[in-house]
Parts: sequence; C-alpha cells; structure tokens
Amino acid sequence: MSKTLLYGATKIDETNSAYSPIESLAAFQWKNRAFILFADRDNARAARQENQLLADRSALDERDMVVLKVSGGKVRALFGAADGLDGEAIRRDLDAPEMGEFAAFLVGKDGTVKLKVSEPITNGELFAIIDSMPMRAAETLKSDK
Repeated sequence: MSKTLLYGATKIDETNSAYSPIESLAAFQWKNRAFILFADRDNARAARQENQLLADRSALDERDMVVLKVSGGKVRALFGAADGLDGEAIRRDLDAPEMGEFAAFLVGKDGTVKLKVSEPITNGELFAIIDSMPMRAAETLKSDK
C-alpha cells in the first residue's frame, strides 16, 4: 500500500509547489477539508472507501469535511456541498492517476495536499491525521470554550 503523508513539515517552503493551494479546489479553502476519491464506478477499493467514510457522517461534519468522487471528468459530492467543479482540472492539479485507478487525497483547509493514498484508508487513520494538524487542534480548543 502506498501512503504519502505530506503534512508535518516544521517550516513550509512557500516557493515549493507541493505547498501551493490546489487552484481547482479554491472554493473550499479556509472553509472545508476535502477528501477526494479517484476511481470508476466499478472500483471495489473506491466503494470500500466510500462506505467507510460515509458510515461516520458526524465525524466528517465535525471536521468540516467535504468528500468528492472524481470519475472520468465528472465530480460528485458524496458528503457536503460542491457545485461547478471540474473533474479534469482537479485530476490535473492533484496529479492523480489515470482514469480508472484508485487514489485518494486529503486537502487541508489551507488548500494544500496533506495525504495521498493508493489504497483505502481507515476512518481512524484519516481522523488521527486530521486531528494532529495545528488548525484542527485550534478548532477543538475553540469549541471547548
């Protein structure tokens, strides 16, 4: 299984394009974290990932998540609101695999890619990654007051 965690740098080099906000997902910047699945309809790994994520809608909502599925050039919101998104632009901006292959990306509220996986990730793993982010820690502190 390939899992690339892109979060965790102690100092961000803003000249590095890896830390540039994803332009095609700009509508979510500073509002939502986006989890984007890439796969065709008949992909078993994508179906497993969808089912896992959607089984815990309250945790997705608590973390301000939007879950999108890109199949071909089309984008479908699985959780949260998303209109007028261009699947081809998202695929290009995230350097996603070819059509039909499974991949998933977590894009943080700052608009940068935090995680890229080629196999489904458990909710526990995903939420632990999100919960370890400084912005999420600040959110939980605010909600405690």
